[in-house]
Amino acid sequence: MATLVNGFKTNRAFAITSILVLALIVVALAAPVLAPYDPTSAVMRDAFLEPSGSHLFGTDKLGRDCFSRVLYGARASLSGVLFLVASVFVVGATMGVLSGYFGGKVDMVIMRISDMMISFPGMILAIAVAGIMGGSLVNAIIALTIVSWTKYARLARSLVLKVKRRDFVEAAIVNGGTSSHILWVHILPNILPMMVITAAADIGALMMELAGLSFLGFGSQPPAPEWGLMLNEGRQQLQTAPWLMFFPGLAIFVTVMVFNLWGDNLRDVLDPRSDAE
Repeated sequence: MATLVNGFKTNRAFAITSILVLALIVVALAAPVLAPYDPTSAVMRDAFLEPSGSHLFGTDKLGRDCFSRVLYGARASLSGVLFLVASVFVVGATMGVLSGYFGGKVDMVIMRISDMMISFPGMILAIAVAGIMGGSLVNAIIALTIVSWTKYARLARSLVLKVKRRDFVEAAIVNGGTSSHILWVHILPNILPMMVITAAADIGALMMELAGLSFLGFGSQPPAPEWGLMLNEGRQQLQTAPWLMFFPGLAIFVTVMVFNLWGDNLRDVLDPRSDAE
């Protein structure tokens, strides 16, 4: 925490991107206050209205206000991707730590499962899993977790193998330290910064994948306001009502860009090697 506070004070790029990330989260949380209309309320006489003072982003085929839907979509998209990152992080890091620390048969089983998962195209496997479970945001998160944890498992395993060879870990083993004590006190604190940096850098990519599943019909379902689903709903009116795809697409673009920049700057703050490079 002290490192982040110091980085916020000394690294202007990190401070700016952190403020932008915080602003996105605030907008998502304040959507009920900021949205001028009910995002799911259909008013057929207002269908396909162009952007104007009363409807900033226009309306869709059911007369729903697109500005309100984009604001509420921020809640679904941001909460979804944060839950996704957290689940991938926990599952992958746990598997990788167990594999790297205990080795032997545990390492062989986990790594062979990882190899098997990597052999399949990730998005195709996610679509297959989500299709079997049924279309919903929760099932899309589960599907992407199943296909994405291997990256974190391999990274955690390699970091644990490096830390295990350090003198302070060997000293803890000689002094009778239990496996749980060594993992929590000596290994996890040393691998956590790199794992957090990787997770932060992946937020943008995972948001694109989650929106992609919703676009294909395997994520959020109508009438829920979600950016990927809004793109799917607006694609048939691309020529006659381009705002239906433009504004949700712009929201995804801006959010992914902000999180990517924030992840890069977070790496500069947390990774001690970045200063030497």
